[in-house]
Amino acid sequence: MTETSDFEMQEQGQRRRYVKAMPNCDEAELTVVKTSPTHWIADHTYVPPAYRGGDVALALVERLVEDARSEGVKIHAACSYVAKVFKRRGSDLDDVRA
Repeated sequence: MTETSDFEMQEQGQRRRYVKAMPNCDEAELTVVKTSPTHWIADHTYVPPAYRGGDVALALVERLVEDARSEGVKIHAACSYVAKVFKRRGSDLDDVRA
């Protein structure tokens, strides 16, 4: 399992980006728009094709959820992958679901 601590979090203004460097110099990422101090929109997840089907994308979402919980933020899942994880996990994520 990919550890959520393996990701770098980058912030620039209202944008946040979670990044995982992959062995072939590619990057996996999940991007977020901070619309208010208590609301974020997860708008994009990307994993290079060679690494899809593993646990990288899920670990990106888990890191996002960890950060949202620690910062008291709700997440709107505009990204289809994040929405799928939220639906699959059900009430486990109610505390961060917008």
